[in-house]
Amino acid sequence: VVSVSQVPVAEGKSVQQTVEILTRKLEALGAEKQGTFCVDCEPYHTAASTIGSQGQTGKLMYVMHNSEYPLSCFALFENGPCLIADANFDILMVKLKGFFQNAKANKIESRGTRYQYCDFLVKVGTVTMGPSARGISVEVEYCPCVIANDCWNLLMEFMQSFMGNHTPGIPSVFGSKHDSIYSPADTMVQYMELFNKIRKQQQVPVAGIR
Repeated sequence: VVSVSQVPVAEGKSVQQTVEILTRKLEALGAEKQGTFCVDCEPYHTAASTIGSQGQTGKLMYVMHNSEYPLSCFALFENGPCLIADANFDILMVKLKGFFQNAKANKIESRGTRYQYCDFLVKVGTVTMGPSARGISVEVEYCPCVIANDCWNLLMEFMQSFMGNHTPGIPSVFGSKHDSIYSPADTMVQYMELFNKIRKQQQVPVAGIR
């Protein structure tokens, strides 16, 4: 069971310095580095030619990869299904360019270090769009359990130990999954929501903020 959340940048610090503060806290708890991770997300919008004159609005589809699942590719629709395909799906998207067009400028990814602490896997990542760092993601997985309800309190308690008052609430994806089995697609939905939130934050005009 996984929780993916955003941690705000500490006051007076950069994204990188905030990531270091978090990872130092994890290391102080006794967490050990276990390599790196990367989750990326590329939005595609419905090609204008397919919308036609029926008054349909264009839909966004997000094609995502997660280094935890190197042989899979995830395709998610907003408020819609999540398709799990093999890694060749990217090549298929090129062939579907008459239907879906790549919104290249909006590619976003999170990269960082994986940590293992007892039964928990923690990934602290820097979220980047283009050349600039836009935010911080924290993914915490409780590995022995696949039912969200059975371990959420335990997950929360562990996150509080290093995230303090930035510990997130229950992810919206859990809402429909109280007693059903958690799947990798649920993790990708959380990343999609996080990336969209960070994209929207970038679009807010900064003028007038002191």
